[in-house]
Amino acid sequence: MTEHATGERAAAENLRARIAAELDTGRARSVGLTLEALDETELVAQHSPLMSPLVWDLAHVGNYEEQWLLRTAAGGEALRPDIDVLYDAFENPRAERVGLPLLSPREAEDYNARVRDRVLDSLDRAAFDAGTPLLDGGFVYHMVIQHEHQHDETMLATHQLRRGDPVLADPPAPPPGAFAGPDEVLVEAGPFTMGTTADPWAYDNERPAHTVEVPAFWIDTRAVTNARYLEFVADGGYDDPRWWSPRGWDWRTASGKRGPAFWTDDGAGGVLRRRLGRVEPLPMDEPVQHVSFHEAEAYARWAGKRLPTEAEWEKAARYDPATGQSLRFPWGSAEPGEAHANLGQRLLRPAAAGTYPAGAAPSGALQMLGDVWEWTSSDFHGYPGFAAFPYREYSEVFFGGDYKVLRGGSWATHSTAVRATFRNWDHPIRRQIFSGFRCARDAEGAGGAGGRR
Repeated sequence: MTEHATGERAAAENLRARIAAELDTGRARSVGLTLEALDETELVAQHSPLMSPLVWDLAHVGNYEEQWLLRTAAGGEALRPDIDVLYDAFENPRAERVGLPLLSPREAEDYNARVRDRVLDSLDRAAFDAGTPLLDGGFVYHMVIQHEHQHDETMLATHQLRRGDPVLADPPAPPPGAFAGPDEVLVEAGPFTMGTTADPWAYDNERPAHTVEVPAFWIDTRAVTNARYLEFVADGGYDDPRWWSPRGWDWRTASGKRGPAFWTDDGAGGVLRRRLGRVEPLPMDEPVQHVSFHEAEAYARWAGKRLPTEAEWEKAARYDPATGQSLRFPWGSAEPGEAHANLGQRLLRPAAAGTYPAGAAPSGALQMLGDVWEWTSSDFHGYPGFAAFPYREYSEVFFGGDYKVLRGGSWATHSTAVRATFRNWDHPIRRQIFSGFRCARDAEGAGGAGGRR
């Protein structure tokens, strides 16, 4: 065997080991959020019409794995084709899933285990250089790994909406660092490479890489904190239509919202928040979360700024002017570690704004991955040259709809399911997601709509 062939074989074995380990990590997390956390009554209940019963998510990740890794990638025989329709997210709106004849929690556990056993057997024979886009570089395996972690984040949103005692372990947050940097950083005008063509973990909506010219702009070094957002609330921001778009004001008045989701008054002039069954004083130094796009936009206008465009956000997060290169992560190519970002449910909350200096982007912006998803001003659409792969329903069917792009991941996002090119999207009224924001402004002026600050 030649040295080249030996190297290729070793690389394939390393990839198989990585895939097997990541599949195991995702499944352990899913079980920890379901079977190990709640009894059957809670697992089959619908805790909010916005979310599925947790037992649906549990069996859905197994069914998705069966369809893509067992049937499609390995050409294996279907285990349970009869349940495909039950776990088709497009056929069954979330609010209706509770009425379906779903697998019980234990049936879902058994089904998932059977699927996984066969997938691991077939993984030993998988060829990652067969010249097929689905298998090349392990793409389909990466897709399934990310899919399960994305549903784990969805399960955490269900836990947040659930009423009841806490059931998830709550590690202490790291102490905030003594942040002494500027409130904003300047990103100079010029082109940069947006998106990716070569990343084997990237979804179709991140592709292809393309050059975008971006005018100079300022962007907040840190995400907007609870303390700063509370200033907006205290200043009557929810009562002043000047700060809201017409659609945003219609939402505000129709919904009656007076602050971020899960905030309440403590009766003594302070604010409490409910977090995964815990009621606690609002931590002022954490990024605000559970705000809609409309709320983020209104705050930015009140502050004399605006939300960044998606291109601005990505350039601030990954463009290195010293080399002219766009990085995979803000800090470079190294996989995210505990010193870089608050990811993967290591904490059940955002870390204080200004933490993780080792994860700073070349622009100087901090925490652009992890903590809270960040709203941008951009609508969700495909990049120039976009091609749906491997199915239209992941991205393309959402283009042109009522969706705004979010970037950066949250504390609940696993490191395999986020990178500087990753794109999330949701309706501008959504607040159950772990969403926050940072502001931007044009380099030539305020860039906002006559804000007060």
